[in-house]
Amino acid sequence: MKGIKSGLTALLLSACLGGEVMAQGTVEDYRRAFALQEKFSVSNVYYSNVQPHWVDGTHRFWYVRHTPEGRVYVVVDAQTKKRTELFDHPALAEALTQASQKKVEANAMHLERLSVDKETGELSFVFNNHRWSYDANHHKLKDEGELPAPAPQRHWMERDDEKIAEPAVSPDGRYKAYIKNHNIYVCELATGKEKQLSIDGTLANYYSAYIHWSPDSKKVAACKIRPTEKRYVYYVESSPADQLQPKLHKQEYAKPGDELPFKVPCIYEVETGKAIIPSAELFAHQYEVWGPVWDKDSRSITFEYNQRGHQVYRVLELSAETGRVRPIIEETSDKYVNYPLRYRHDLQDGRHIIWASERDNWNHLYLYDRTGAEPVRQITRGEWYVRQVIHVDEKNKQIYFSANGVQPDEDPYLIRYYRIGFDGKGFTCLTPEEGMHTAWFSDDMKYLVDVYSMVDKAPVAVLRDARNGREIMPLETADISRLEAAGWKAPEVFTAKGRDGKTDMWGIIIRPTNFDPTKKYPILEYIYQGPGNQYVPKTFIPYNRNMTSIAELGFIVVMVDGMGTSFRSRAFENVCYKNLKDAGLPDHIAWIKAAAQKYPYMDINRVGIYGASAGGQESMTAVLFHPEFYKAAYSACGCHDNRMDKIWWNELWLGYPVGEQYKEGSNVENAHLLSRPLMLVVGELDDNVDPASTMQVANALIKANKDFELVVIPGARHTMGEVYGEHKRYDFFVRSLLGVNPPAWEEIK
Repeated sequence: MKGIKSGLTALLLSACLGGEVMAQGTVEDYRRAFALQEKFSVSNVYYSNVQPHWVDGTHRFWYVRHTPEGRVYVVVDAQTKKRTELFDHPALAEALTQASQKKVEANAMHLERLSVDKETGELSFVFNNHRWSYDANHHKLKDEGELPAPAPQRHWMERDDEKIAEPAVSPDGRYKAYIKNHNIYVCELATGKEKQLSIDGTLANYYSAYIHWSPDSKKVAACKIRPTEKRYVYYVESSPADQLQPKLHKQEYAKPGDELPFKVPCIYEVETGKAIIPSAELFAHQYEVWGPVWDKDSRSITFEYNQRGHQVYRVLELSAETGRVRPIIEETSDKYVNYPLRYRHDLQDGRHIIWASERDNWNHLYLYDRTGAEPVRQITRGEWYVRQVIHVDEKNKQIYFSANGVQPDEDPYLIRYYRIGFDGKGFTCLTPEEGMHTAWFSDDMKYLVDVYSMVDKAPVAVLRDARNGREIMPLETADISRLEAAGWKAPEVFTAKGRDGKTDMWGIIIRPTNFDPTKKYPILEYIYQGPGNQYVPKTFIPYNRNMTSIAELGFIVVMVDGMGTSFRSRAFENVCYKNLKDAGLPDHIAWIKAAAQKYPYMDINRVGIYGASAGGQESMTAVLFHPEFYKAAYSACGCHDNRMDKIWWNELWLGYPVGEQYKEGSNVENAHLLSRPLMLVVGELDDNVDPASTMQVANALIKANKDFELVVIPGARHTMGEVYGEHKRYDFFVRSLLGVNPPAWEEIK
């Protein structure tokens, strides 16, 4: 009776959801879904994944060719346009087999950390956890020993207290400077005579061990630091592999509103002991102080000040003669200065600085003169974004950089490479073909290797002249015939207007391999939306773990970048400010509706949403605030209340001090609004988002008498759900949107 009852329920649910009962979510669908990762593996794409490595100081580069016969290491001479094998593959494979006692195939070698000596051509690499050198000309292989165990690394959440560093030796080699009893000391190396410079350092207000000598060896600079009490997050590892009893873990984790250290850059003269302790007026409300860095003439230091709340960012100069602090560059905003995009290059003339700023609504480069408070000129301009400065050629006054949005008639997120003069003239595109480009330049900036693709266009690699972008020789064009023979179809790039009816939103649509336009398909949206980046894939990815397989169960899967994401304009991104709960969802909804209008097989009445991390927060937010559109949500490792999450992300976009805007967007505070199916997933050892964030939203749902599912994965960290959670996600949407009881797990083999 139980099986009959559940089957009838599934039929009724399917009818109520607006589609006729179809063979979707079957055992066969699941089997195909789980098989796609191997069928659509990048290993089935030949002549792809070119990652060139220039041989230092030469016009030669090597890379691995992925051929039907296997991996082939090749070297290319850009001047002669000749490509040859980097070494004799069978000879090295045989030598490695004998030396390592491990069978090595000539066409399957993975040589890690490979480098090539520019003079001798000798190879240095890591294999089987040993360092090796290989004289390719004489076929001589040398085992240089096992790699040492890696040193323990500080977790990325941990603040550097700046208490430990090697003594700093003066440029003239006369002194070393170090910290002793929280103060700065110097020792004359020839005599061993020690001298205390600072006398006011204490346990609660100490000097940084990162001591910086002036170029003339007459002064030292270091920050005096007033520390604060640290916050920690605690984790219980329930099922450790090496013992029966659980383990307790502790991790430093600063959250919005927490107190932060206070730094004051100080200068001491070595001979006289004179102290230069500046007024902190221009850097009084610190989120962070970065530096100091000595100027070439030893007359001043520069440091950078990021004001708490991120509405002021200054580059400051402290005179080593007068102690006066003055601003060289100042960025202000009524919302936030986007400091993660910070770029600064001090020119060798000691006077000028190249600086990146969003002050005109786009990220552009400016030339500053240190004697003035305003830029000398804007170097780049237009309704596009500078993404990364690759090289500043001071001799020829040229800047090489990447940017997106320059080309008016293509996807505005596609990155190309350019060069421009310091005077803003001679703007030249170095990667002219449409696509998402990655470029590697020779040391002298004469050549570049350009690899480009799109989600629906296979990768191409070419060698170019870095002066004008002219193609010198083709390298590789990816062969995707095996993918296509296995049923692979490219995602569709789709554009539609957002909430304002004017601005294009860009996304992708993925269909199952057995797509039938006569059927009706529920829609699944994969979401990761937020400031600081854009997230819809732009390069060729044959298998997208988060999107490809789930479509095979009988869904149309989509992803779109809405307002509040980056690299369109500051106005486009600013929608997020003190408003992360917006999550771009009004744009996503408008975009999905436009897609469904164009493609009637997309069932606009059955839309689900899923994501992890920020996407985990946003997927739950979608069903809380837009239940009329989103009918089910899978939420993994979500930062459901931004007061519980990491400090830097949340104070940048939600502002400081912590206020009502944090509560307004909290899924915990709004849990009572839940009216749609929800699955929460969390890794018990999530070291990115505090797992308590998920447990607190679960607690709020329980108190509000809401039905939901909670999946806790033992031993997992920050995750979409791993293999187990992935299967749970499949079943959740098959039940919620297809109205089908998913097959038993043991049936799927």
